[in-house]
Amino acid sequence: MNWVILILAGFFETGFAFCLGKAKEATGVATLYWYTGFVICLAISMVLLIKATREIPIGTAYAVWTGIGAVGTVIIGIIVFKEPSHFWRLFFITTLVASIVGLKFVSR
Repeated sequence: MNWVILILAGFFETGFAFCLGKAKEATGVATLYWYTGFVICLAISMVLLIKATREIPIGTAYAVWTGIGAVGTVIIGIIVFKEPSHFWRLFFITTLVASIVGLKFVSR
């Protein structure tokens, strides 16, 4: 169950990065809404990370959390913000995913 909580925490990390990107593009009151979403996603992500680290070692949990956030943010960047998706970028994101999966398998 703690791994599910950790994965959710990583998704919310991706959510707060997405909100930051949208806030940068927004104007007026929409900017405030995106920053509010940022704070909410940040708080949920931190609470879930704290819960997950009760059973998962902090080094593993933090690496997986940031890895999920990084991969999710790159995918959102490519799909939503039209960032480049050349071979080497996708190659290294794939190696990051493999590392995250590897940490899951070698952790108790």
